[in-house]
Amino acid sequence: MMRSMQTKAVSLMQELTEAHSVPGHEDEVRAIFVDELEEYGDLSTDRNGSVFCGTGDDGPRVLVAGHMDEVGFLVQHITAEGFIKFLPVGGWWEHNLLSQRVEILTRNGEKILGVIASVPPHFLPDGQRRQVMAIEQMFIDVGAESLRHATEEMGISLGDPIAPCSAFTPMAREDYYMAKAFDNRVGMAGVIQAGQILSNSQRPNRLILCGTVQEEVGLRGARTAAAFASPDIAIILEGPPADDAPGFPRSDCQGRLGGGVQIRVFDPTAIANPRLVALAIEIARSESIPHQITVRRSGGTDAGSFHLANHGVPSIVLGVPARYIHSHNAIIDLNDYFHMVSLVIALVRRLDQDTVDGLTAYL
Repeated sequence: MMRSMQTKAVSLMQELTEAHSVPGHEDEVRAIFVDELEEYGDLSTDRNGSVFCGTGDDGPRVLVAGHMDEVGFLVQHITAEGFIKFLPVGGWWEHNLLSQRVEILTRNGEKILGVIASVPPHFLPDGQRRQVMAIEQMFIDVGAESLRHATEEMGISLGDPIAPCSAFTPMAREDYYMAKAFDNRVGMAGVIQAGQILSNSQRPNRLILCGTVQEEVGLRGARTAAAFASPDIAIILEGPPADDAPGFPRSDCQGRLGGGVQIRVFDPTAIANPRLVALAIEIARSESIPHQITVRRSGGTDAGSFHLANHGVPSIVLGVPARYIHSHNAIIDLNDYFHMVSLVIALVRRLDQDTVDGLTAYL
């Protein structure tokens, strides 16, 4: 069972991380969601493109969600010489961009390989070499010789989505993997794999699996997804930043690779339902699932929209720590992923009507 689950997890993670799905253009990840879950429940979408798979008929509506998009770019301008000016969709740190490969997805479905570049340092004065290059000073070189070559022969148009180009790669250390977009394809893999297991077992609830759109540009998809699905409780799966690399005090670490699933209590966008947090921790302890309690000063997740939806939705964020998110090369420990999936499965199986009602019984 574990070996087959691991084989499935690795192949699913590779397919998801190598998919091209920046905010507003999540088609490739949505297609994977549909292909993996169409035999497990009823599929539907809202009018923004978030996708759902519902299973079961009775009990509280339990939503398990991840966001399908990754940080990327859009074509903003094409110069007369055929170079691509671009703007970010999602949070990028300029340090991570120069000399990195990207793919432009054209309207006809072709992917055009390019590299992010700028004026070479050889031609910059010493002072400018030491400064961070702004995105506005960068461009993408796709090898075009002119505007006409880029648009008419390559098919590139203004507004075309651009994603990092980076292969899913096993590392020398067992169970460590490097890829782009672990934020949040690791969460999407968890939604799919936990959903497949839960759909084939007895549960005291109606399970709604969900992939949201446009999380990286302001938690937008979760707003309409919450209205569409009308959940009684939301479990959000994420690929949050790890804090176990040089520059972080080890004693303050709350997101260590190999430390287990993160249970996020707070970030500036959402305070997790305290009773739901307590239940998740109690289950993790009783099931011997390694876990890390996390309180964050910055960042945010779809819980920021879900918990405010309708009359309020008790929400919690479970995550797989990933080093160097929002870059071309992030790193996870696959064991943390399995611990997240295990906790999701155990938690969902406990969410009967009385338990869910108790989360918001304030009077």
